[in-house]
Amino acid sequence: MGFRLASAAVATALALAVAFGPAPAGIATAADPVCDVLAPGASAAAEGAVRAACSQIGTWYTWGGGHGARPGPTYGHPDGVDPASDHDAERLGFDCSGLVRYAYAQAVGQDVLDGSADQQFHTVHAAQRLTPDQIPGSLLPGDLIAYGSSAGLHHIAVYLGAGRTVEARQSGTHVAVNDLRLGGELFGAVRIDPGPVRGPLVSTWGTGVWTHARPAMESARVYAFAGPTTVRVECQKHAQSVTAEGITNDAWSFLPDYRAWITNIYLRGGYWLDGVPACG
Repeated sequence: MGFRLASAAVATALALAVAFGPAPAGIATAADPVCDVLAPGASAAAEGAVRAACSQIGTWYTWGGGHGARPGPTYGHPDGVDPASDHDAERLGFDCSGLVRYAYAQAVGQDVLDGSADQQFHTVHAAQRLTPDQIPGSLLPGDLIAYGSSAGLHHIAVYLGAGRTVEARQSGTHVAVNDLRLGGELFGAVRIDPGPVRGPLVSTWGTGVWTHARPAMESARVYAFAGPTTVRVECQKHAQSVTAEGITNDAWSFLPDYRAWITNIYLRGGYWLDGVPACG
């Protein structure tokens, strides 16, 4: 290693130490990126997911990869935008959410995170969600870091600890360890609990369906469902009457994983959902 490269590596390591604390003994610095659990405190399932994701270091990123009938690498396909994806149909591998799906399936023996980055962040298997201002301070290994906006998330990565992630990032690259990216499109993080889900589960329908801060259409928009999504419903109540899709309904349901309300028009189950209690 030349003097300039060595100096740059030392500077990067010092920057990480300032932001995230010194790396534990034997743990990689930016100059020596080991893929493993790099901090204490994570659950056994989360540590297993980290190691499963790390086992795929060097595997191709391929758009749509990892979304077969079962978790595991698959051939992808061009995304229609990035020329680097033109050969993805020839590459066996994962996209970002395909890797996350595989990692947790390997760790817990169940396909608990089948879906897109958006659906994985809002999974019903969430133990906790972190906002950008809680990152990196409250992160644990195995947490999933999501990027995008309330209109939709486009990327997800697995946190290792010590300011590092393992991810399938973009076409033309391989699964790799990278520095945690802060700011910009960082949306938040989710901690996974693969155990039984508490509360009734209902599927949404339609596309581009927004949730709201209060049970009223004029209240602030919180999050949009790009397509049908399984959601956990805490309770329902009669509030503002809404007419949409040729249906009129005044019932709204509270979704605790989004901290938001949705009109029952866009929930499968009828005017008033069976088995869901009234709010308050």
